[in-house]
Amino acid sequence: MAEPLIELKGVSKAFGDRVVLDAVDLTIYRGEALAVIGPSGTGKSTILRIIAGLLAPDAGEVYIQGKRRQGLIEDSDDPIGIGMVFQQAALFDSLTVDENVGFLLYQRSRLPRRRIQELVQQRLEMVGLGGIGKRLPAELSGGMRKRVSFARAIMANPENPKDTPEVLLYDEPTAGLDPIASTVIEDLVRQLQFGQHGCGSYVMVTHQGSTIRRTADRVVLLYHGKVQWEGSVHEIDTTDDPMVRQFFSGSVEGPIQVGGE
Repeated sequence: MAEPLIELKGVSKAFGDRVVLDAVDLTIYRGEALAVIGPSGTGKSTILRIIAGLLAPDAGEVYIQGKRRQGLIEDSDDPIGIGMVFQQAALFDSLTVDENVGFLLYQRSRLPRRRIQELVQQRLEMVGLGGIGKRLPAELSGGMRKRVSFARAIMANPENPKDTPEVLLYDEPTAGLDPIASTVIEDLVRQLQFGQHGCGSYVMVTHQGSTIRRTADRVVLLYHGKVQWEGSVHEIDTTDDPMVRQFFSGSVEGPIQVGGE
């Protein structure tokens, strides 16, 4: 078995009296496309934020390429780059697309503005949005804003190759999109995985069946803060696990309580 790229060991997290993650073990391997699924309120987005180093677990350990992370992402450098695509795109409304995509380079690098604009244009072309750098987020459709957030997540810093993301974390990237726009995003996720400048591994949090089937290789189902089932995407239709059957059928009858937890 290959060495894990990212590993969570016994990770727990609570908000007040509400336990969201309860001693979760999760392993992500290089080149893997992992979907984390489950009802609302079961800790899926919390796992992404812990992996990204934006949130610290209450208990347990996080290993990045075999190296234990101490504290949050700003406390020490991870051995690999990790980018995150947020559910609501999280663009700065007052900045242009160019300024959003190149934000970190404008803020932290010594690159000339012209060079940053060239890098931004390359990333925008990768997501099929070349030539929109001067627009504001309000001038874009929901699907276009999502793609701009993808371009920002995969932005590389030629001054520091370690900043280039090797892993992408997607938090509900197709939420609120129509079926056609969802298909565009799903195709883009796979293209970025296998593209020359893309990220070979990713973790996808989603509720949508089409997104799970079209973007995942392996699936993990979370419920009541624990991993209840995991298997390949092809096993979704063959497993007898009652939670998986209920989740994908949308039935109100079964072990998953209506309304999540």
